[in-house]
Amino acid sequence: MAKSNKLIISCCLSGAATKKEAAPTVPYHPDEIAAEVVRVAKAGAAVAHIHVRDDEGVKSMSTEKFNEVARLTRAACQEAGVDILLNFTTSGGSYVDDERLAHLYANRPEMCSFDAGTLNWSNSFVFENHPRFLEKLCKAVNELDIKPEVEVFDGGFMGNTAFYVKKHGLKTPTHYQFIMGVPGGLDGTAKNLAFLVDMLPEGATWSVSGIGKCHMPMLLCGIAMGADGVRVGLEDNIVYGYKNGEKIIATNVQLVERAVELAKLAGREIATAQDAREIWGIKRNFLKDEN
Repeated sequence: MAKSNKLIISCCLSGAATKKEAAPTVPYHPDEIAAEVVRVAKAGAAVAHIHVRDDEGVKSMSTEKFNEVARLTRAACQEAGVDILLNFTTSGGSYVDDERLAHLYANRPEMCSFDAGTLNWSNSFVFENHPRFLEKLCKAVNELDIKPEVEVFDGGFMGNTAFYVKKHGLKTPTHYQFIMGVPGGLDGTAKNLAFLVDMLPEGATWSVSGIGKCHMPMLLCGIAMGADGVRVGLEDNIVYGYKNGEKIIATNVQLVERAVELAKLAGREIATAQDAREIWGIKRNFLKDEN
């Protein structure tokens, strides 16, 4: 099949760490998340990447919170008449395997993250993805027909992914999300991105995001290099630009709209949620599923 010219824009609404003190519009609570999903869908995002927080805004993997997000988002999207894929994280704040998987079994989203290795994140904490957990995650995504988004922070993650494809039946073609610029992983440079792209197996799709200061360079590189998708959002970057030497704090909608504008300038068509399903081989629509 010929490669599509359509660009899939994913928006990571909040992540596990971005605080309202730094980015006032970052959504914490399920009703805020549902409303934000509608806003970024209207702005041009085909995918919303979802983390949840507890009532104080602290990172969480609460199944109850994910259930509430799923329920409220379905209702909000149906009322607004928008379509978007929901991609649930599996790494939002717990090292307990069952806590990282329960929300998948409860909600069966169309996509989920699959972090293919462990690293020392910013030399501050261990971003742990134990082989035991990844084996369980392989089993879950295959049983539940969930499209894994393989998050790659370093070159070794590519070999790890090949192992889970060969030994644990991770389905192909694989979709890779290159996350560049995390201290402890690969720096966000064009050379490093090209290195990862050259390692892609035949038929794979890929997307890219840069953390913090390399957010815009990686967005531009991804579009220029023919990425299938780009990822934006307040999880990865809170700075829209500068004026008179002062930071302009972004909103998720602004980051999506800028990606849309840049893609169109580069001659790329913006993928709809249904386009994304077809490109990735996803046959379900979570917003219409009956659970």
